[in-house]
Amino acid sequence: MKLRDWYEVFRALAERQEGQTMAEYGVVLSLITLAVVAILGTLGLAISGKLSNVVSALNPASGG
Repeated sequence: MKLRDWYEVFRALAERQEGQTMAEYGVVLSLITLAVVAILGTLGLAISGKLSNVVSALNPASGG
């Protein structure tokens, strides 16, 4: 297929009158929300661990 053919296919799909229902949009939105929450939770734990390493490096050793 040529690039022009792909363009025509995508243009035809974009002009379709049959759209997604609100329920489908809700499902997609909920999946995106869950993914963002999971990513932010993972990043939060990683950042917390790195900050703990920095704090322990800045505190003087208390081993006598």
